[in-house]
Amino acid sequence: MTAQHDRSAPRWHGSAASWKWALLSALLLAGSVCTAQESDTTIKVDVKLVNLYVTVTDAHGAPVAGLKKEDFRVAEDGVEQRISVFDKESAVPLSIVMAIDTSLSTRRDLPLELASARKFAHTILRPVDGLALFEFSEIVHEVTPFTSNLKDIDRGIDRIRLGSATALYDALYLGSEALERRQGRKVMVVITDGGDTVSQVNYKEAVRAAQQAEAILYSVIVVPIEASAGRDTGGEHALIQLSEDTGGKYFYAKSVAQLDEAFRQISDELRTQYLLAYYPARRLTSSEFRSVEVKVDGVPDQAEYKVRHRTGYYTSKAR
Repeated sequence: MTAQHDRSAPRWHGSAASWKWALLSALLLAGSVCTAQESDTTIKVDVKLVNLYVTVTDAHGAPVAGLKKEDFRVAEDGVEQRISVFDKESAVPLSIVMAIDTSLSTRRDLPLELASARKFAHTILRPVDGLALFEFSEIVHEVTPFTSNLKDIDRGIDRIRLGSATALYDALYLGSEALERRQGRKVMVVITDGGDTVSQVNYKEAVRAAQQAEAILYSVIVVPIEASAGRDTGGEHALIQLSEDTGGKYFYAKSVAQLDEAFRQISDELRTQYLLAYYPARRLTSSEFRSVEVKVDGVPDQAEYKVRHRTGYYTSKAR
């Protein structure tokens, strides 16, 4: 299946039963987010709840575990918010879009990238999770829809082939669309040398799609062995900014060891994130984008901690 630039609703992969299970799991974690009335099949949801998946690292970049609800402070547009839901996310289903750059410029490094990506999938996926495999060159192609079946993912990786040009922003846009209707944590891992040459959507559209989907972006930027001073770095800088804005992280890799280390760090972070959620105070705003800030307060070494999360959310959809 080739992902075209259709602005219709995102495609859904998976059975209705798995979708309902994932939704119920996410809602049950929320506690006060949902209420059962008379029957266990009736669930009332306040759609204004804002979910934040937060990563806290120490001075050495290692994830910080063991923090409590009272250790966090959340503000929206500078106004402090009351945290209604707090959880360690490990039980929340995880959806990952892994997008692999197969343009001609990656021809030497692609086999190494695929080997590291395979190891990452085998390390991180649980039965409740799902991973979709995308390849992108001049087009964006969904190789494997969301699945936790490692054999299917391995077969998909084996089918990946080189293309020519690079549609990086299209991959970010379509990957975000694929994640938008998933439940729980939504993560995009992009492996690329950072160029963009033929995308039909621009950077702003890609950013909006990622923010709207609540996707966390991890960028693994593979520096070519023969890196020239004139190589295209526009997409590279865009990935760095978008990774920071969505609460993810970017990595540079020049070797197999560095690729494996990047995936190890991503895996560690995904196992130690926190879920914070709140109901925004009702008020009028002149902007459809609301900025969010999370701080750790009142704990030892807090000055050395780095807190990462999405920088905000849109109150309306672009489509």
